[in-house]
This record gives sequence, structure tokens and C-alpha cells, in this order.
Amino acid sequence: MGLLVRLLWLLAWIVALPWLLVRRIGARVPRGTYLLIDVDGPIDEVPPPHRIWPTSAPRPFSLHELTALVDRVARDRRVRGLVLVVKSMRGGFATATSMRAAIARARERGKRVVVHLPEGGGTKDAYVAAAADRVMLGPQAVLAPVGVLASARYLRGALDRAGIVPDVHARGRYKTAAERIERTTMSDAQREQVDALLDRMHGELVTALSQGRRVDADRARALVDGAPYVGAEAVEAGLVDAAAYEDEIPAHLGEDGKKAPVRYAGPYLRARRALRPRALRGASVIGVVRVHGAIASAPGVPLGRMATDERVIAAVRVARASPLVRGVVLHVDSPGGSALASDRMHHELAQLAAEKPLVACMGDVAASGGYYVAVAAHAIVAQPTTVTGSIGVIGARLVVEPLLERLGIATEVLQRGAHARLLDPLLPLGDDDARAVDREIDAMYRAFVRIVAEGRRRPVDDIEPLAQGRVWSGADAHARGLVDRLGGFEDALDEVRRRTGRGADRLRVAVIRAPRRGMPLLEPPEKKAARAAAEALTEMAQALGVDLSPIVFARERVLAWEPLAASALTAP
Repeated sequence: MGLLVRLLWLLAWIVALPWLLVRRIGARVPRGTYLLIDVDGPIDEVPPPHRIWPTSAPRPFSLHELTALVDRVARDRRVRGLVLVVKSMRGGFATATSMRAAIARARERGKRVVVHLPEGGGTKDAYVAAAADRVMLGPQAVLAPVGVLASARYLRGALDRAGIVPDVHARGRYKTAAERIERTTMSDAQREQVDALLDRMHGELVTALSQGRRVDADRARALVDGAPYVGAEAVEAGLVDAAAYEDEIPAHLGEDGKKAPVRYAGPYLRARRALRPRALRGASVIGVVRVHGAIASAPGVPLGRMATDERVIAAVRVARASPLVRGVVLHVDSPGGSALASDRMHHELAQLAAEKPLVACMGDVAASGGYYVAVAAHAIVAQPTTVTGSIGVIGARLVVEPLLERLGIATEVLQRGAHARLLDPLLPLGDDDARAVDREIDAMYRAFVRIVAEGRRRPVDDIEPLAQGRVWSGADAHARGLVDRLGGFEDALDEVRRRTGRGADRLRVAVIRAPRRGMPLLEPPEKKAARAAAEALTEMAQALGVDLSPIVFARERVLAWEPLAASALTAP
């Protein structure tokens, strides 16, 4: 069947060959051309997902596709460089670091890179733009590389007034996932680890501005402290090279009074690929399995991105069973979630690693359960600005009995079984019940530490001091042996190719997904309505800075979850 499909593809390509030749010739650009790329919305490191059905969801900007374009134009002397028009970037600091690496890759191959910020930007935009040869800003746009921020609101005082008592069981001094409901102020442990993360991110920003704008570190820090800047102010400060509208870009890039030719990159890249028939490409691939979003045992309410164990496990089994998948990159961008779901994913990934090369690539976040699944890999790659670690577990519940008593509501409890009260998440626990929960938490924490020790091939006694729920930046994790290599998705691909052996350089990259059940067009109306309502609620919560993960985890008893990694660090 596979051979027949490839023959049909080849026949279709032969029939279309005259048109493809015309398209290829028509795509030739004049010497000195700049290729323009729009960046507006979510950014993803991995190849873009293939869509069969139309959807209103924005298509993420793929850094892997940008790297493919860079490698393609490196062989075309007619292309002078790239223009990145960055209107908005939805992604964390590690994603921004990977985007800087793609820009550096283009410059290393002799191509100029220009970043235009028509609508201005914040810290991450300036951090990325500093990697370019030239930076332009909209004349009335605001560039605000004001730094990084961590803020948290502590609810214990409000809960006490309401008559709600938090019952938290955590393992690890730094496992502070529930301290916002447990305390009225930030703990010393939380302050210590957040300060370390802020120092790392601020240091990366200062270094980027210093190197990119060719100033010393003190001047770079002054640029941050002097922000924001409007149009010409940014030029005067030396943060950008020119204030210009989009239609003025060709004139700014031209020489001898002539405008530089500027063409869109998409048609250029598609035309350059047109003469390579799909049927003659190698069938074998390097697979990409994604663990994106909160890790959960069941879909539940579809709030935000979710990595459910069933879908991830199904994708891993496809990658393991297919002889066409020679190696796998596990791309993790998750603050963790369910301890049980994380363990089930880890088990399947360990089975895959026993048969094929497996390299974990950490995105913006791979903490707690996100780190749990990553340690199944033969090697772990992370950016210096990735948030990772948080080796620890927690269980929490809100006891509302005092509130109910205040409202005149009486609760009668009849039970069979010493610990039957655990069935009601709102009931207060007795001492024996609390000890039972502690035993469960202890067992999961010991298992987590042991899993990490086995994955990192180190004694448990070496891992325990690095655990305790402590969150690390990618650079600090690398220094402590929790990460093998600093870099992004392309570096993880290099690791897989090195471990795959002969012919690995010719392998395509393909995202492996779980087999679909049913057809989206036949989805029941009530399910579509629930999904639309959940998407609207998620967007509203994101705008308000509220994390809805606790709703998703309402039925989970033990969590390997790090909300700090999900929401506490802000770099606009």
C-alpha cells in the first residue's frame, strides 16, 4: 500500500512538472533580495502540525521552518538577507532564546538579518531583536525592555475570612506550589528560587543587549532601566537603528539611493521545494512527540493546552512500533500536573528509549512532571532560560467546613472504612487520615527521586540535594547535571542524528500524533459548544493572569506540578 501511494505521488509530480518548472523560474529573485517573514502570534520550535480540517486556531510560527529557510537561502547568492517583521510573539524566554539562535544561524551563513518592530514590543522582543544586524521600530511605537517580573497574590487572609482552611501536603523545601493559599507572604525558599531565576533571565537580557548593540554591560543595564522608549528615543538611546514604517523598509535597506528588493519568504520557500518530489524523499523520519501543556490523566474540561496521558502514550507507541521512525525528539513544554499521568508517560518513554534513540528537548518550561517525563531520554537539551527541575510532589485540598458552619449548613458524615473521608475532598481530615495522605505523598516523592536518579545514571544521594522541589534555570540545571546540553530543538535533532548513525542527516522530521478518534466535522454540537466556552474562559483567564490548572486537577490526589513555571515569570 505504501509503495502504491508513493507511485501515485510520483505520477502526480510528473504531470505537474511543467507547472512546477514555471513556478520555480518565476520564484527567482533579483540579486540583493531580502525575504520578508511575518511573526504574529504563537511561536513553536517544532515543525507545524499538518491540518486536514480547517480550524480558526492560529497556526504557530515554526522556528524549525525558519531554520529550514535559513539553510535554503544560505545556498542562494541572490538572497541578501531576511527581514523579520515581529508584530507579536507568544512564547516564553526559552522560545525567544531559540529564535535568537535561528537569527545567529543566518548571520553565520553570511546573510544579513533585519528585525522590524512595527508595533513596538517588550523585553522578549528587544531580546530577540538584539541578535539581528539591524533593528527598526515603528516611528510612534514603544519599545519597552523593562526587565522581568515575578508576582504572586497570597490568598490565605481572604480564605481565613471566608472560613476556608487549606490542607497542604508537600514534599521538598522548595515545593511551594500551594503556598499562595497556605501563606499570607512569600516563603524564604520561594524567594530564593525566584530570585535565582530572575537573575538568570535579567543577565541573559543584559548580555544580549550588550553584545547585539555593541555596548558594555553597564550601558546595557542602563538601557533596561531607562525603558520604555518611543520611536526616535529608542534610536537616540542606541537600542534600535532606525524608526520606520513597513513600506519604508526597502529604502532603508537599499544602497546608492536605490530600494532593496523585498519578497515574501513563503512563496520563495515553497517554489524552491517544488522540484523535489515527495515520492522520492526518504520514507524514514525522526519523530517528534510533544508534551505540551498541563499533564493530566483524562481530558476533563479542555482548559488551555493539555497533555493527556492517553494521547501522549498513543503517540509514543506509534513511534516505537513504526520501523520508519529511526529516532525521537521528545519536546516538553509543560509545568507538570498529575503525578500518576507523568509516571505512565515516563514508563512508555523508557520502553521507547530501550529500542530507539530518544532525546528530550525542553521548551520554555519542563518542570516537575515535565521533568519527570524528560528523564526517560538518553539526553536532555534545554535553553539557558528554560525553567526546569522542581523534583517534588504535593497534595492540597480546601476544607470549607468552617464556612458552611458560618452559613448554618450542617454536615453529617457516615462512613465505612478507616480512611473513607478521603472520598470527599471538602471534608476536614483527622490525624490518621492526614498520616495516610502523608504516606502516599512520601511514596510518590521517593519514586520521583529514584526515577530521576535512574534516568540521570546517578546515585539517589546525589539527586536528593537537587530535588526538594527546587526550580532551576536551564543553565543552572546543566551545571548540576540535570541537563546534558544547552540548546534548542535543532540541537536536540543533532543529538538524535548522532545517535541514529548512518544516513541520519537525510532523515525528515515529522510530528507523531495519536491516531484520531472520530472526525471533527461530525463532532456533536454540545461538545463543540463546550469547547468554545472553554476556549473563551481560557482566554479570559490568561488576560487576567489567572491559572485554571487547579480546575483540571480537581480529581488528582498527588501532583507533580510547578505553577511558578507556568505563570509567575513575566517578561512582556
